[in-house]
Amino acid sequence: MAIASVLTNTFKEELLGGYHSFNASGDTPAGSAFKIALYTSSASLGTTTAAYTASNEVASGGGYTTAGEALTNTGVAKSTVTSYTDFSDVSWTSASFTARGCLIYNSSSISGLTANEAVALIDFGGDKTVTSGTFTIEFPAAAASTAIIQIA
Repeated sequence: MAIASVLTNTFKEELLGGYHSFNASGDTPAGSAFKIALYTSSASLGTTTAAYTASNEVASGGGYTTAGEALTNTGVAKSTVTSYTDFSDVSWTSASFTARGCLIYNSSSISGLTANEAVALIDFGGDKTVTSGTFTIEFPAAAASTAIIQIA
């Protein structure tokens, strides 16, 4: 089993179709509701992952709730040739669990599409364990060469 660090195939198609909005809160049109879910090393997630799945997700309890946490999008920006978007860091407090990777997905209702459309997958490079502490995903800086989602 493995988790690949990729933008999913369906996300790329849906982005061109106008189904996802990364506008920050208060912008028009309103942004989509993105979430992040954590997965164990038993998960098999990659480019063909089309939607959120509970299969091999970190179990509820120990500070984690299945379906994950809401993300705060930092908006959209561009450099000369790269457009990008990013999210604020997210944390689970009083946590005790092990995660191998995560799925970012759009939890908004999108007419004509499957619910909870997959956007991106991130492999942590190994199991990450927290015991009675805070588990934080620190997103990279929102810049053309470092943002979590980049289109060049």
